[in-house]
Amino acid sequence: MSQNPHPENKRRVLDAMRAIAESTPAGLGRCLDSIYHPQAHWRGSHPLNEMDGPAAIASRVWGPLLGALDGAERRDDLLLAGHYDGQDHVAAVGHIAGNFRRPWLGIAPTGGMVYLRYGEVHQIVDGRITCSTVLFDLLDFLRQAGFDALPPSLGREGRWPAPMTADGVRLEPSDPAASAASLALTLQMQASLGAHDDGAGTGRDGLLHMPQKAYWHPRMNWYGPSGIGTAHGLDGFVDCHQLPFRTAFPNLLARPRTETRQRDGKNHYVRIGDGAYSATGGWPSRFLHHEGAGWLGLPGTGRAVTMRVMDFYRAEDGLIRENWVPIDLIEVLLQLGVDVMARAQRHFAARGLDLARGPG
Repeated sequence: MSQNPHPENKRRVLDAMRAIAESTPAGLGRCLDSIYHPQAHWRGSHPLNEMDGPAAIASRVWGPLLGALDGAERRDDLLLAGHYDGQDHVAAVGHIAGNFRRPWLGIAPTGGMVYLRYGEVHQIVDGRITCSTVLFDLLDFLRQAGFDALPPSLGREGRWPAPMTADGVRLEPSDPAASAASLALTLQMQASLGAHDDGAGTGRDGLLHMPQKAYWHPRMNWYGPSGIGTAHGLDGFVDCHQLPFRTAFPNLLARPRTETRQRDGKNHYVRIGDGAYSATGGWPSRFLHHEGAGWLGLPGTGRAVTMRVMDFYRAEDGLIRENWVPIDLIEVLLQLGVDVMARAQRHFAARGLDLARGPG
């Protein structure tokens, strides 16, 4: 490996993951073996969750997915690399596109084009992936298949846009100073969120004027997962996501913090900057208590939950202009007593769709 492995890692992962997404059943194992360590760990969205080794990744993740999609192709919108906690990482956001011809995860095929949104972080050692964390937006995939698991989103649903600057996939080295500045901006903004006391009763106005305002660009875009949606501007972000979320999961600074609650926001496995871009993620990164009503149309349950979250950011003029946020909402909902995948299977069965043969 070169002294600066990041561009080399990005090219290697990009080429390998595209080959995997477009491989045949006969070639899938060879593609996975070319990039994964023999004892690699894979973890991802419910119901896939965790597994070890290329054979399991082939049989549980890629084999079924590629068997369901005809003409599958990978379309990356973001590709970042960096070093954190002694590990090199490559992170990506994009979509896997294809014609949905056969069932996948109990979801009845549509016969037409679908986009499967993903956020990924890969740990790299000596040019091979030792751990992949992959969040598929299965709520969005279900929406495209004709099943809306939740009430209408407050934000805009649909495919996430690539960066406004059209430079999200960069293979050349980045300026280390710019990379460090982008990551520092992200971490400062995240710290401002944790410092805000929802017990103060300032509501929407308090969120609009709290210190986070110093870090967001006036024309910011926040791209949330299906079920929450995309919003423009700080007011859109507050109305579509932040206020409902913090009403349901309030940050109450006066409340004694349990040992588990103290881990909230501190369980990151990746924090990297790459030029104007940065990425953070935790497995899980949030440890919360579900108290209030309204988020995703749910009443408060009183349950403690964890959240698998990634954040990807683009900085502009020293402020955060764009933020892409993969969240494993199906796994959060399962903790709150809502089994989305079981509901989806009942939905498709009630419509008389043959999950063995597909449409027609």
